[in-house]
Amino acid sequence: MESAAQNKKTPKTTPGWFVYGLRNGIPICMGYFAVSFALGIAARNIGMNALQSGIMSAAMVASAGEFAALTLIASNAGVIEMITTALIVNLRYFLMSCSLTQKLKPGSNPLHRMFLAQFVTDEIFGLSVTVEGYLNPFYTYGIGIISVFGWCTGTVLGVLMGNILPGWATDALSVAMYGMFLAIIIPPSKKNHFIGILVAISMAASWIFTEAPVIREISSGFRIIILTVVIAGIAAVIRPIPDENEEADTEQGDA
Repeated sequence: MESAAQNKKTPKTTPGWFVYGLRNGIPICMGYFAVSFALGIAARNIGMNALQSGIMSAAMVASAGEFAALTLIASNAGVIEMITTALIVNLRYFLMSCSLTQKLKPGSNPLHRMFLAQFVTDEIFGLSVTVEGYLNPFYTYGIGIISVFGWCTGTVLGVLMGNILPGWATDALSVAMYGMFLAIIIPPSKKNHFIGILVAISMAASWIFTEAPVIREISSGFRIIILTVVIAGIAAVIRPIPDENEEADTEQGDA
């Protein structure tokens, strides 16, 4: 009964998936707007204008990466140093992109793999991987378009209007990001207790990696990559997820 109800909610057409993605991306859009507003204020403080900040946010949708870039710009760092730092901080998205493209239906247009990579963030990845079966790329496009819109809009308005809000109000806006993460991880955890255990282990390990004397010296991007590979690898060995489409083909063959 539960799977039947889920199938009724699942779009059957490509335009339906796109609209579904737009709708599910609204909370991410709101969270991104709040965080990027603070980013816009930081960009304004180092002398960047609204156009420059907007282009930066559109080209690199990554809060940690952009804040790091602003710090380097403020210190008059060289181009090579800024590019290297951005690659290291955002390296985890390489793993996410590789993982996400594996959910595409075999034989999909290779261009979809390239376009998906542009929309990969922690939150967009989290929603996209929860799709049962193969991923329709237009679902991720829908999430990504509205999310990036909120990110870029918040950055530009942060530059133009940042001085209007007091500092405590700007800091409070970032709380929306935590609520958004909870909205992503709680439903799958309730459905599968093993996922809930992995989430708890991941949170504990992340805290340890942040506080441990030697490990905390590693950049945040590399810490996330290490945790992702180790925890996901162990989980895959302990409880691998069978391919639903292969199961369906097997059942049809047995019948």
